[in-house]
Amino acid sequence: MKDRIDNCFARLRKQNRKGFIPYICAGDPDLKRTVDLAVALEKAGADLLELGLPFSDPLADGIVNQLAAQRALAAGATVHGVFDRVREIRRKSQVPIVLYSYLNPIFQFGAEKFHREAEDAGVDGLLILDLPPEEDLDLPRGNVLHIRLIAPTTPANRIKKIAKNANGFLYYVSREGVTGARDSIASSLPEKIRELRKSSDLPIAVGFGISNPEQAREVAQHADAVVVGSAIVDLIAKHGNKPAMIKKVGAFARVLAEAVH
Repeated sequence: MKDRIDNCFARLRKQNRKGFIPYICAGDPDLKRTVDLAVALEKAGADLLELGLPFSDPLADGIVNQLAAQRALAAGATVHGVFDRVREIRRKSQVPIVLYSYLNPIFQFGAEKFHREAEDAGVDGLLILDLPPEEDLDLPRGNVLHIRLIAPTTPANRIKKIAKNANGFLYYVSREGVTGARDSIASSLPEKIRELRKSSDLPIAVGFGISNPEQAREVAQHADAVVVGSAIVDLIAKHGNKPAMIKKVGAFARVLAEAVH
């Protein structure tokens, strides 16, 4: 399973280009269209897909992604339903999938069962927003990689500890605070990424706050991959159930992918 993520970054290195990672919330606006969106995003140039598991208390998310989780839950999204949609995506695509989640749904489902069913469905990695690395070591995971988060405020000695047990790639949070579009990229980003590279040879993906092609292009000059979430989720919210929604999201994603690549 980890081969999809590792192979993705190996291919990007060979092609001398950076990776584009779009984020969508599973079940927004409904689970069927999650599959349609995933396929459209890959066709638009996504190298890896970040798929949010809807949760009622997403503390790391700004209002755009919070509302997406609310819409998904209101539309009937469940953990089982998300896994079923991942299976459906797998019948059409081998794009690496990282599930973005909080710890509560995983423990409510049963940690061992969650990891087993995630792997069976075709999930490649888990990004657990509120799981400290120290606690992460005790979780059963099978072949599902746990993607580690690094914040701008993470001290150097802690970065080394986190990176030591990391797999797949490191996710660098580009600025303090919650998810959501920002007007600019933090000026400290290049220096922070250089410091990260001293502690790990893993690819570095940067997310939180990147919302347009200009910002994506700027971040891609320093990182190995660029994550864009809220700007895509906001577009889904604006067009909702309209027939043109998938096409509009795909067109926007294509422009972002071209900027990153």
